[in-house]
Parts: sequence; C-alpha cells; structure tokens
Amino acid sequence: KNSEVLGAMAKADIKPKSVHHAKKWSDDVENLYRFQQAGYRDEVEYKQVKQVDMVECWPETGFVKKLQRRDNTFYYYNKQRECEDQEVHKVKVYVY
Repeated sequence: KNSEVLGAMAKADIKPKSVHHAKKWSDDVENLYRFQQAGYRDEVEYKQVKQVDMVECWPETGFVKKLQRRDNTFYYYNKQRECEDQEVHKVKVYVY
C-alpha cells in the first residue's frame, strides 16, 4: 500500500514540504539512512532519479538490500540494522 503511494509520488516529481532530523532509530529511519548514504533524500527521490518501481529489500527485515548510486555503482546493505545510534541524528526525515 505504502509503496503504491510512493510510486505515484515518484512519477509526479513531488518535492518535500519540510525536513527534520530523526530522533530515534526505527525501520523507516534505517531505510532513509541507506538511501541517504547512496546519495538520495529517500525512496521517492530514488524512484524519480532511477526510474524504477521497486526497491530491492530483504524479505526478513524489510530493509533496503541494494541501491544504485547516481554514478551507477551499487551499494549493498546487510539484513541487520546498519544505522548506529550515533548516526541516527544525521538522518533527514522528509515530509511531503
């Protein structure tokens, strides 16, 4: 359900209304961390730039599995959490 909304937003070239920094870790913050490491705001921007409908995720955890950077190199991520507590405050959460 959520990914359908994101897919529609990606096609419409939506820009975020506001942004704040994450306060505590969550599954969503983990995935944002992964997108931001690869050079994107979030899943919406990734889908806009890369023109993809789906992002590969680990079925066990739902975390992003791999992302393609803008220079076309790939980032591969673990099943487990990668965003450490001291990194959480660096993650930007975009509001649409």
